[in-house]
Amino acid sequence: MINKGELIDNRYKIVKSIGEGGMANVYLAWDTILERDVAVKILRGDLADDEKFIRRFQREANSASSLKHPNIVEMYDVGEDNGKYFIVMEYVDGKTLKSLIKKRGALNLTESIDIMMQLTSGIACAHDSYIIHRDIKPQNVMILEDGRVKITDFGIAMALNNNELTQTNSVMGSVHYLPPEQASGSGSTIKSDIYSLGILMFELLTGKVPFKGDNAVEIAIKHMKDQIPSVCNINNTIPQSVENIVLKACAKNPKNRYETVSEMYEDLKTCLDPLRFEEKRLVYKYPEHSNDNSKTITKLESREVKNKDLDLNEEKEKSDKGLNIALIIVGVICVSIIIISLAFILLASTDKKKNVTVPKELEGLSEKDACKKIEKADLICVVEYAYDKDYEEDVVIKISPKANTPLKAGDKVTITVSSFEDTIEVEDYTGKKIETVKAELESLGIRVVTNTKKVTKDDEIEENTIVGQSVEVGDRLHKENGVIELTYATLVTVYPDFTDGSYTQDLIQQFCDDNGITCVFKSEEDNNFKEGAIISQSRGVGDEVKSNTKLTITIATNTKQETNTEGNEVE
Repeated sequence: MINKGELIDNRYKIVKSIGEGGMANVYLAWDTILERDVAVKILRGDLADDEKFIRRFQREANSASSLKHPNIVEMYDVGEDNGKYFIVMEYVDGKTLKSLIKKRGALNLTESIDIMMQLTSGIACAHDSYIIHRDIKPQNVMILEDGRVKITDFGIAMALNNNELTQTNSVMGSVHYLPPEQASGSGSTIKSDIYSLGILMFELLTGKVPFKGDNAVEIAIKHMKDQIPSVCNINNTIPQSVENIVLKACAKNPKNRYETVSEMYEDLKTCLDPLRFEEKRLVYKYPEHSNDNSKTITKLESREVKNKDLDLNEEKEKSDKGLNIALIIVGVICVSIIIISLAFILLASTDKKKNVTVPKELEGLSEKDACKKIEKADLICVVEYAYDKDYEEDVVIKISPKANTPLKAGDKVTITVSSFEDTIEVEDYTGKKIETVKAELESLGIRVVTNTKKVTKDDEIEENTIVGQSVEVGDRLHKENGVIELTYATLVTVYPDFTDGSYTQDLIQQFCDDNGITCVFKSEEDNNFKEGAIISQSRGVGDEVKSNTKLTITIATNTKQETNTEGNEVE
């Protein structure tokens, strides 16, 4: 549990907990750099200990952070802080669609279609960027007071492996919206998201999910073989044009579904047109079930049968217990004899292997040439890849064990070869907008550190444009751990020279008013200046102007009088 006031990544200050789940805890936090509310989701449980998942999660979350759409919760940052893996998202002050359905039951027809149009618009944007959500459900949809919809959890959903139907709260929540192809262990496609959208639409119209069961396997089997109930039979005020959308989205056979989410969106736009109310019920063009599906159903059902058979077999197991123990003892003895025999054979064969050494001068060679030398020395070449900015691509940068190390023939030698895979070539970013470049680099997994450089109008540099970068053009950055520092311009106002004769008191006062400065004018006798001339200022020329400060302007007054040749005083 994260405590209030704790600082994540030395930037996000935790304000309070706003949600807990099987995969992550969510906190309201304050971004101390950009000074805004954000939602910080921190992974918990086994997920945070799974290296493979973490790598996939970071990659997918970075990819999802490129999505910009009014119906998708924007992702700002992804990272790790002392073993805590987190994503930082736009803070949405609303409730989940699931909680709304629990409170109200079925929503009215207009509300349901409006929500579905927002959802399909957002998911279509993701699909256009080749991103599949894979876990669309009302728990992952936020709804604001004004009716706007926000889809969340792209990063986590994409990284999860939904093929295993374990008995966790997260999967039990997801299985109600699980496409048949995912239940059978096949990969996800855009049509998988379409199926989940159809199930969600069913729930909006009826207030309940179409398939229920005692466990995830039972529900998954129903998704694979049971026809979805008719929403028109549940509520006879729903027009057939609306039910047809649910039927088409929830087809068991993906061939019978919409080709794209955009196609579903277009159908939703006209489904409440009275001219469509008398449509005929949708008839599928292709068969709904396949033999492969049946085989998978049998496997899933067998899990339940095995569980039921446990009680029936309990007595038999007790009676066979003695026999089983005897068989186990005999088995262990036999296996031990085999292992000992194999060990002697292996030791004998090892002793016969000839002595060899790791070849010299492997560093700097190509992968192909290095492996040739290693194999010529009767050793096995094992290749690993890594990025090193000091080497060109396909060059051996490390060997283990080192050259001349004595080995036996058939032993392994690992070479590390420089690779540009998962790297980007750094461009010249100067003159480009910081927001655009930062978003682009972060979407690729690069960490961007920003600095500012103060400029004035006289510098003729546009505000928020990049004026410097820490990595040279042409160098490469690794997508997993690459860091670049970008310096961008911030426009500041500086004090001009008010004594140059071009400023009046009115102009100086206007300057102060525009910049929130308190201006004080004082007079000083000085016959070296013309009456009313500005002779000094309390702020230095070129100093940065800051609001809520004071500027003192000194104005010359004259006491000395001149006379003309006739004795009359003149000014």
